[in-house]
This record gives sequence, structure tokens and C-alpha cells, in this order.
Amino acid sequence: MKHIASIGLAACLSLGVGASFLHAATPRVFFIEPQDGAVVISPFKVKFGLEGFALKPAGDATPDSGHHHLIIDGGPVPKDEIIPANEKSIHFGKAQTETQLTLPPGKHTLTLQFGNGAHLSYGPALSSTITVDVKP
Repeated sequence: MKHIASIGLAACLSLGVGASFLHAATPRVFFIEPQDGAVVISPFKVKFGLEGFALKPAGDATPDSGHHHLIIDGGPVPKDEIIPANEKSIHFGKAQTETQLTLPPGKHTLTLQFGNGAHLSYGPALSSTITVDVKP
């Protein structure tokens, strides 16, 4: 009887472990640093995180991949729209995962937006927004 119970337990455990591999992590982008609400002195380091998608340089058309864009004092870009490139929207087309940012004193929002190889936005689902307070 103990042998049958052991086999049943082993089967349940292996099914549970196997099932967890079938569900990939939900894709997401996030700030590693700074944290939301951080007080910083300019220039400061910004580190980007990514789960569930592959990090690839601009121009790479691999499905479920792309690169980071940092939007200063703005929000997410709607899905399938081109992410603008200007002084408030910085592209990291070489698949960079961090930068040094210089901002004037005051409160600022930083939005990390993930886009594909053609700079098309994956939308709010693959974005993250934090606020930082830059001190002089």
C-alpha cells in the first residue's frame, strides 16, 4: 500500500512540475533601478528589466522580441504605433539594459516602453511607469 501511495504522490508531483513549465511567464518590462518614488541626484543610473520576451537590437524581426525605449515625462505608447525618437523618447536600439540619465530638478515620470525591431510599440501591457524626484 505504501508503494502505491508513493507512486501516486510521485505522479502528482511530476504532473505539477510539468504543468508549471507549460505556462511561460507573462511578458513584462520593469525598472530594476531606480525604484518608484526614488529621490535621485542627476545624473543617475536607470536599469531596465525584461521577462518573457527576448532582448534584440533594432532591425531584428524575431517574434516576441525587441528593445527598450525610455519616455521622459510621458506615458505608454499605444500598441502597434511607432515609438517616437526625440529628446523625451530615448531608443536603446543596441539592446542596452541601462543608461545614465540627466534631468533637471523636480518630479519626473519615466516610462519604460518595449518595442519590436521596427520600433512599433507592444502597448501598455509591455510598459512600466515610475516617478522620480530629482534633487539639485
